[in-house]
Parts: sequence; structure tokens; C-alpha cells
Amino acid sequence: MTDKLASDDIASAQRLTDAYRALRQEMAKAIVGQEQVLEELLICLFARGHAILEGVPGLAKTLMVSSLARCLKLDFARIQFTPDLMPSDITGTEVIQEDRATGRREFQFLHGPVFANIVLADEINRTPPKTQSALLESMQERQVSFGGKRLPMKDPFLVLATQNPIEQEGTYPLPEAQQDRFMFKIFVGYPKWQEEFEIIRLTTAGLDQPLQPVLDGPAILDLQHVVRRVPVADDVIEYVMRLVRATRVHEGDVPEFVKEYVSWGAGPRACQFLILGAKVRAVLYGRYHVAIEDIQAIAAPVLRHRIVTNFSSDAEGFTSDKIVAKLIETIPATAPAMAQSASTAKFLK
Repeated sequence: MTDKLASDDIASAQRLTDAYRALRQEMAKAIVGQEQVLEELLICLFARGHAILEGVPGLAKTLMVSSLARCLKLDFARIQFTPDLMPSDITGTEVIQEDRATGRREFQFLHGPVFANIVLADEINRTPPKTQSALLESMQERQVSFGGKRLPMKDPFLVLATQNPIEQEGTYPLPEAQQDRFMFKIFVGYPKWQEEFEIIRLTTAGLDQPLQPVLDGPAILDLQHVVRRVPVADDVIEYVMRLVRATRVHEGDVPEFVKEYVSWGAGPRACQFLILGAKVRAVLYGRYHVAIEDIQAIAAPVLRHRIVTNFSSDAEGFTSDKIVAKLIETIPATAPAMAQSASTAKFLK
């Protein structure tokens, strides 16, 4: 792998930066503030990942997703997850159709909402795991298997799920295997004072600015391909491995606070998403190679839903975000000499 982008790729990377700025500017017509959330949302888009948006009601999670869809020339579908939702309501089902010309009846597959480019899985934790799992194959394999046939998804394909962290009655937490399919888990927090002032002023004045499409499908696919060609140095990959492997409490030599607070750590998919997300962030910040700071900036949204904490962590309020922050402080950016650090040698095995 080369250590720098070709001239054509640099031009494509600049188009990504320009597209990102245009999207942010257009979405600002509907969304006030939430700068970090929007950045992480768009990183997922350009990295071909999926995201969970978690926050209390009224923080514009659904509006963010619908606004993004309106800024892209892509098909958009919203699925309202409820306890009685069935898998076929998501993937689609076969129905008997009659050919009026011949009178012959035959089965025809009616595509479900998951076959859109952007799928909003609203309140995903309000439906049982059986229905939640209907998204698994489409998210990972980008296809749906039905009746012995494989039906490909549209490309680009992005699943954005929302969930409410405070209402737990009648909810079904996502299984760890399904959470791992999401690249980011994005926390949507309360707005700042001035942001909330602007939200109230704009939304109560009857002003509605239409959003204009900024990118179409082929342009997004082109930008997603150029992201893959952004170079990453071996020492950055090794740092990612040390960071992720330090969460695996059952792997042996890990920090003491991990042994105390973690039940299960992150798998290899976390390393992949850290690298891909860091590639996008590097380009968005005007660099054509991945730096350690890019990894550290997206470590929390990549790892927070992949670290399973134990009772001690819950009792002491030592959340997965605090564990990630502590790991960033603890794990060195450069590997110590093998003779000086036996633990590093174990991490790199």
C-alpha cells in the first residue's frame, strides 16, 4: 500500500470535503447545533457504516435522519418499530398475483421498506429480537434471503436506528451481535442555551426552509470508494489493535480497571470501523493520511456499544465512555520496546 494518495484520489478527497461542508450547511437549515452528532452521522455515511442514535425524546433524532435523506437524492423509508411488528413487515413478503392476460396466478415478492437507500429504524428497541434480527443480513451482507433467492439491497445503503434510553418498559434491548453491526453508537444530548433559544424561536415562527439535494447515489459511492484508498501507517493500525485488544478482559494482560469493570470487550469489527471512520475524519479535516488523533476522536462512538460492563461498573457509574477515555490515557500511541513491555508483545501477537 502506498503512503500517499494519487493525484486523482486527492481531487476526489477534496470533493468529499466539499460535499461534507455542503451537507452540513444544508442540514443547518433544519437542525440547530448538534455539531458532533452530525459529524459522526456523516462519517458513517461516507464509511459505508450504520449508526444508532440514542437520546431522550424531543432531541430531533428522527428529524436529523429525515433531513439527511432530503439532502441526498436517495430513496428513504421509515420503519416505526412496535411490539407487533413482524420480520416480513421489514423485508417484504410474497403475494399471489394474477396475470390478467393469461389468467395464470403466480407468487410475486413485494419489497419491504428495508430496500430503500436510507432506512430509519425508529425506536428499534420497541420490537422483539425476532423482528430486530430482520435487519441483520441486510446490514452485514447487504442482501435479503427469501424463498431460496438472494435479493440485493440498493447501493448506497444506510441504516440509522433510534432508541430512547430512559423508557425501559415494553422495550427489548438489542442483542450484542446486532449492536456490533452498527459502526457508531451516537449519543444525542441536550442543546446548549443559545442553540435551544434558536430552536424555540425558529420552530414557533412558522418558518420552513426546504432542503435541497446535495449528493446523489453515484457521487456517494465514488466518495465511499476513495475513503478506502486513504493510507494508514502500520503504527496507527498497531495502536488501534492495542486499544481494542485492551478491552478483552479474557485475553490475559489487560489494564486492571478493565478487569474490574468489563465483562466482554470489542471484537475485530471494532478495529475495522476505527480505521474506516478515521480515514473519513482525516479527509474531512484536510489530511490525506490517518493520524492517532483521528482514532482517538471516534473511539467512543465505535467502542461504547461493544464494551459490556459488569455490575461493579454499573454500581460505581464507570460507564463504557469512561472506560474508553481511560484506555486512551493508558494505551501509548507508540508501541514500547518489546524488552521494556511484555504486555505490548502480547497485544501484538
